Parts: sequence; C-alpha cells; structure tokens
Amino acid sequence: MATRKTPKKKSSSTKKSSASSKGTSARKSSANNSSGRRYSPAAGKSVETEMRAMKNGQLKSGRSGKKVTSRKQAIAIGLSKARRAGKKVPAKKS
Repeated sequence: MATRKTPKKKSSSTKKSSASSKGTSARKSSANNSSGRRYSPAAGKSVETEMRAMKNGQLKSGRSGKKVTSRKQAIAIGLSKARRAGKKVPAKKS
C-alpha cells in the first residue's frame, strides 16, 4: 500500500517575514532619492500660501498682472517660487 504524503504547513512567522520584506522593497524602489520625499514641506507651504492668495483674489500672474483663477496655475506659481528660493522641488517637465 502506498502512503500519502501530508502537505507541510507553513508557519505564521514565515508568512509575516515574507510579506514585510515585499512591502519595504516596493517602497524603496518607488522613492528615487534618499529621503523619500519629492517635495519638501517648505515647498508645500509656498504652494499653500499661493493657493490662499488666489482664493482671496490677490494672486496675479506674471507680466500681464491679470488675476489668477485657475487652481493649476496657482500651484505652478507656488512651485516656481519654491524653486527660486532653493527648496527641494523636482525640475520642470516642460
């Protein structure tokens, strides 16, 4: 008579270690710089300031001096000011 082999059970500690190692490697590959942040908190503050100015109706565009009404334009102005101030912001994709 042939004997059946019973499947071996994996211990719960093995599952946990493999799952945690997958998560950390995924995070490391997605971050392309050492700190893991693309925009510095200071850059976020400058964008926040420009958004507030736009909502108050005080944000003006460059040469023409027209009032900015677009949310995207307000963000672009905030990031541009952060770049000029030397804060950590990725380069323009133009």
